Amino acid sequence: MKTQQWKWATLCCLVLFATCSVRAENPSSSSDEIKDIKAYCLDFNWGGRRRFAAPGSWRNSEPAAHVAWYKAMGVNVIQTFAVSCNGYAWYKNGFVPEQPELKHDFLPEVVKLGHKEGMLVIGYFCASANPKWAKDHPELSYGAPATYHIPYTDEYLAYFSSSIGDAVRKTGIDGIMIDWLWQPRRQSTKEKWLDCEKKLYKQLTGEDFPGEDKLTKAQDNAYSRKALDRCWKAIRKAAKAANPKCIIWITSNHMNHPHVINSDMYKETDWLMNESGDMKRINIVKGMVGKHTRLITCLARWNGQDATKVVPEALKAGVGLYGFTKPRQQESGLVPLEEILPRPVKELKGDDRNIAVLARAYHGAAIDSAWNEKGEFVENGESEE
Repeated sequence: MKTQQWKWATLCCLVLFATCSVRAENPSSSSDEIKDIKAYCLDFNWGGRRRFAAPGSWRNSEPAAHVAWYKAMGVNVIQTFAVSCNGYAWYKNGFVPEQPELKHDFLPEVVKLGHKEGMLVIGYFCASANPKWAKDHPELSYGAPATYHIPYTDEYLAYFSSSIGDAVRKTGIDGIMIDWLWQPRRQSTKEKWLDCEKKLYKQLTGEDFPGEDKLTKAQDNAYSRKALDRCWKAIRKAAKAANPKCIIWITSNHMNHPHVINSDMYKETDWLMNESGDMKRINIVKGMVGKHTRLITCLARWNGQDATKVVPEALKAGVGLYGFTKPRQQESGLVPLEEILPRPVKELKGDDRNIAVLARAYHGAAIDSAWNEKGEFVENGESEE
């Protein structure tokens, strides 16, 4: 294992040297210049037992090591974090307080290094969950559980818009990923509506809230679509005002939900991703998106998709690829690729299998190719000299 670690450290050094010298003058790529979206994310959102990561988790992450990791994966899009689900930012001196004891000005440094490698860098935001906001404004949130808990009041949209605009202007990110653009679940109140949301209901529908026991499914659906649409328009306005070329990437774990189908969001977003990973849902919404909208599918352990089937199907259909997994090294925030990529895909499971298949696809290598000591994929039987 020590030998493998030394080899990985050596590879990272070579990657970093290339990052800092050979391509130092290369600008970042634009969305239009990327033929195939090849993205990945080391996910800073989650702690243990379905809880958001504690503020300050992975605070020592080294931007250069992360960019080297993504380069080894072969990505052309790094999806990392502007503000993670715990409500704290991954850059310093911004509108949103940074992760406690954040060692590096992480996001701007990843942007700088990623751009030198010709990679786009996308910063993450969660629309409907933010424990810090919930604790600071308890009257405007359904508690602070690790699920959807925020109604899209005027106060929250002002805060969320400022968060987005600040990150886009200050960090140099090429775009934003918006996750969990859903209505709150109201678990903490046993389905009773907060006064602030009753007020929002009247504001959006022009009618008094009828009461939880009298609210029809049609009324709830109409209100919910208006609430999500208003949030979407606030997101788009904030991002495009900060940078007209800002890519807005919507990820959905329920693409054909009645709250979002045939919405302006689907028509106007730049990138739209099916987090559930199957091509069936993507095919359903193809006719609902804008002419400029690019579609993406996702591979992660939670959705249970078979990477060996999804990846070739997506590539054939011109659909972008993405994957994510939680870091496994507490100090570095990384996942040890030297323990995954040298192994045959057929021996791997879960996120390890997804990583192995995506890395091969991103490098244009066959699924049965081997990873050598130089950090290259070679076909079986091919000389490594």
